[in-house]
Amino acid sequence: MRGLSTRRRVEFRDTDAAGIAHFSAFFFWMESVEHELLRTAGVPVVDRGPDGIDASWPRVSASCDYMSAVRFGEEVSITVAVADVGRTSITYSFLFEQAGRLVAKGRVVAVRCLMHPGRKPEAVLIPEHILCRLEPFRG
Repeated sequence: MRGLSTRRRVEFRDTDAAGIAHFSAFFFWMESVEHELLRTAGVPVVDRGPDGIDASWPRVSASCDYMSAVRFGEEVSITVAVADVGRTSITYSFLFEQAGRLVAKGRVVAVRCLMHPGRKPEAVLIPEHILCRLEPFRG
């Protein structure tokens, strides 16, 4: 899978009482690695517009399927790729591996929105310059 690969160590805070990575840790890792991809691509996570209105990427869907356990102290390799691009949304796919063993697969859909104070987020078209910067990370 093309995309961006990085590593995370399973910290004590990421585990359950048995020392196995808790399911919720994968969602924190997905967000962290998504932000790493955006920074690498030169795309702000929060973008202040000239009118003072922020544009950001709220998630509208997130899922993770688990195949194998990882434990405290182990290092997890995480690959994120842009799996699909819509007019207002980006779908990211995630692969989690430990020592070559598939651990989990995840998926997150984020929508480009204007964040008007006191109103619900307003979905907007993804600007062409952002699409160009994300192209090298298409999976």
